Amino acid sequence: MISLTTVAFHTLGCKVNHYETEGIWQKFKEQGYERVDFDREADVYVINTCTVTNTGDKKSRQVIRRAIRKNPEAIVCVTGCYAQISPGEIMEIPGVDVVVGTQDRNKMLAYIEEHQQTRQPINGVANIMKNRVFEEMDVPVFSDRTRASLKIQEGCNNFCTFCIIPWSRGLLRSRKPENVLKQAQQLVEAGYQEIVLTGIHTAGYGEDFKDYDFADLLTDLETKVNGLKRIRISSIEASQITEKVMQVIDRSEKIVRHLHVPLQAGSDRVLERMRRKYTTSFYKQQIDRLKQALPGLAITSDVIVGFPGETDEEFLETYQFIQEIGFSELHVFPYSKRTGTPAAKMDDQVDDEVKNHRVHQLIALSEQQAKAYASNYEGEVVEVIPEEVEQHEEGEQLLIGYSDNYLKVQFTGPAELIGKIVRVKITKAGYPVNVGSFVRVMDSPNLTSTLSS
Repeated sequence: MISLTTVAFHTLGCKVNHYETEGIWQKFKEQGYERVDFDREADVYVINTCTVTNTGDKKSRQVIRRAIRKNPEAIVCVTGCYAQISPGEIMEIPGVDVVVGTQDRNKMLAYIEEHQQTRQPINGVANIMKNRVFEEMDVPVFSDRTRASLKIQEGCNNFCTFCIIPWSRGLLRSRKPENVLKQAQQLVEAGYQEIVLTGIHTAGYGEDFKDYDFADLLTDLETKVNGLKRIRISSIEASQITEKVMQVIDRSEKIVRHLHVPLQAGSDRVLERMRRKYTTSFYKQQIDRLKQALPGLAITSDVIVGFPGETDEEFLETYQFIQEIGFSELHVFPYSKRTGTPAAKMDDQVDDEVKNHRVHQLIALSEQQAKAYASNYEGEVVEVIPEEVEQHEEGEQLLIGYSDNYLKVQFTGPAELIGKIVRVKITKAGYPVNVGSFVRVMDSPNLTSTLSS
């Protein structure tokens, strides 16, 4: 049997997929593999797929074929949501050797070994709906990021009419609190100042436990993880902001002033057709309370435009509701039919041209709101964690990172500030980037004085 030494990864889709790719890489690393770039020749290619839209499936197939062309002798292993939903479709692509869905990733290396011996393709996808256990995937360090994600739960029980994800991820399962805290501590010890809590339905954490919930986890992360400076919640549904969560956010000194609260539509009739679990008045009430708890809070959100049956009047309701809330940024998506969901079979599908016109209107509104939010911070000092360096033509180094309230800020400074919390004065507010000037490094007076001298 030829020994396999190199592995290349390609990840499509969401933050959870990126986290899981890192988890899979840890397993390969333990077996002595070297990670190479996906565009290079490798012994094994792992493609972590997305299925949230039909386009996600198509892109996944393109990447699979790219790997097969790059090295026809390599072992090609496909995992993720598309693999979970359509393993048969993937197995039909000549050159695919191993398919693993959104569970049993720990068996991937054994399947690769088995394939080496038998030369037979292996379909390792099992029924996700029967799974009630969170699959542990430790990521003590990230290979390409200064912000660390921490996956705390899996699956979703909501079954919105436009969404395939419960079928690709299964029902809600939460990670054991002790394992979340242990990994959070590992990440802090690896040098991360901020942790982004992530999952498929992140704030649904603990709904499958008897006496421990999301608010308890937030409290424990704040009080039991030594050295953790910032906690960011990747997404929280309006219906999950309980009184207890609200109180924890109110008291917290580490939860940042930024929350992503998906809206999807600002019309009650559209929300009902989507099978969302709130009304616009409830959503607004939750946002108002959050803004009281966290003054200066940045609220970002997702909106789907052109959902089946969306009339001009309903779109106008959404437009006006977004104006009323005042977001700091929106992610706007034209509704995309996803085969296998109730919405794909609904009557009154909206014409693409109408959808695109509405999308442009909302993107323009989002930019206007983003600029208005950022303008509140011109002349103010914010705390930024620089994530990347850009070399400027004048020979200066530009650092780019995010403030606690999710403003993208660029300022001049040395690369050793990457990953540290830095105080930066915003000299020119804007969107998508704000310009700032370095003030000082938090908790590092020596470094600050060295940089100032």
